[in-house]
Amino acid sequence: MNINRLAAVMLVLFALGCSLVTRPFTATKDTPAVPATAQPPASALPAPTRTLEARPSAKVTTAPGASPVAGVTPAAQVAAPLYVPPACKGKPVATLPPATTIAQPTPSIGVNATLSPSDQLSVFDALASKVHEVYLYPDFNGLDWNATVAKYRAQIQKGMDTEAFYQAMAQFVTDLGDEHSHFESPAEVAASNAELAGTNDYVGIGVEVEPLPKKGLVTILAIFPNSVASHIGLKPHDSILAVDGLPLGVNGQSYEYLVRGPECSAAVLTVQSPGGAPHPLTVIRDRVTASLPIDAELVPAKGGSRIGYIFLPTFFDETIPGQVRQALQSFGRLDGLILDNRMNGGGSSDVVEPILSYFTSGTLGRFISRTASRPLTVDADPVENSQSVPLVVLVGQDTASFGEIFAGILQDGGRAKVVGQQTLGHVEALSGYDFKDGSRVWIAQESFDPAHSHVNWEKKGITPDVVAFADWDTFTLATDPGVAAALKLLGH
Repeated sequence: MNINRLAAVMLVLFALGCSLVTRPFTATKDTPAVPATAQPPASALPAPTRTLEARPSAKVTTAPGASPVAGVTPAAQVAAPLYVPPACKGKPVATLPPATTIAQPTPSIGVNATLSPSDQLSVFDALASKVHEVYLYPDFNGLDWNATVAKYRAQIQKGMDTEAFYQAMAQFVTDLGDEHSHFESPAEVAASNAELAGTNDYVGIGVEVEPLPKKGLVTILAIFPNSVASHIGLKPHDSILAVDGLPLGVNGQSYEYLVRGPECSAAVLTVQSPGGAPHPLTVIRDRVTASLPIDAELVPAKGGSRIGYIFLPTFFDETIPGQVRQALQSFGRLDGLILDNRMNGGGSSDVVEPILSYFTSGTLGRFISRTASRPLTVDADPVENSQSVPLVVLVGQDTASFGEIFAGILQDGGRAKVVGQQTLGHVEALSGYDFKDGSRVWIAQESFDPAHSHVNWEKKGITPDVVAFADWDTFTLATDPGVAAALKLLGH
């Protein structure tokens, strides 16, 4: 995971209130805590490179170079919305002042309570001790560990408020330089809990998007069922260029949270389908409470062959295995299956292992720490002919962590072919450790050794059997070069 991309992430779902524990546990970002004497599940950090629209902003500023997109008309001058949510029918649509600036959220990691100086030192000392004890790299990636600890301890002793303390702790862990380990404030821990549980509750149009700031847009990865986006005909691979004339990408910065707003408020989106021209759509914002959906459908293939396609947006949502099972049951027996992992930044072992069990079984590799190793073993859990159906997994440079491990395992065991781009190799397994204030550190504690090839994926990434790729916003399922290459591999 690229740490700069992580820092730019705008997580939406900040539902507060969590169960605080003090025992260590392992999983990516978070799974239920287990007693310290139990064998923890494997982990690998997700790379959250996208947002479900975004959370509302707390501060308004004007982004350099931000100006209305040419040719886009204000909300009051375009056609009526194609869809009015039931909750908004019969109500006056909320009106907002004309948008003339880009709303930039004030950078914050969230503070629930004030920490005294002694409590700050206690949390810091516990954090530094845990990193020293379990960090995968005994040389701390070349970092002068003792000097770094002394520097941050001195900063705390000089005095800082709680927000500044949590920001300092986040930087302290970032200084390790592995692009994987990270620190979460209590508010971020609560947000992670909600995200993993699939607990979405926000107001917007019901899309998961990938910001593409260099292109000045965000592209849609998934559409929530029965959302405003689904009713007005938006599809994966469509792009949103602007909201009320303001661009969503300026000077390399994304402003996708402009899609958010008060319930029953109107906005004009400038949208574009692959190969099409930009056009305005008026939307009425609505509350979204569904789980993040996968995309599952049959792909047209020669000779009437039944080829399934499943887009896996993340492994950081505990509803995903059940959705995959339902899709496989709905497909019935298949002649081939394409698993799209190109935008999958990883997640929890509690999500990955059930999905792996649909397609393979046995000891698939080992997680190796400084002092021990443990196997990754799954039992077969077939759905229709999922254990034998020919598989192709699509990967790309947005595939990370358990997204990479998942694809690599299926390739390593000869269970699947891989199509796409060489992945970047971010596959360290993390362990999560909670502190008395409710904060949490995720520490790169293990590497993964595949059962057959023993390739170091952290250094080399996953190498595709066939190279085929294009930007997500430039194709549809019917014109997808990755899917075309997969069909060819499958003989269809």
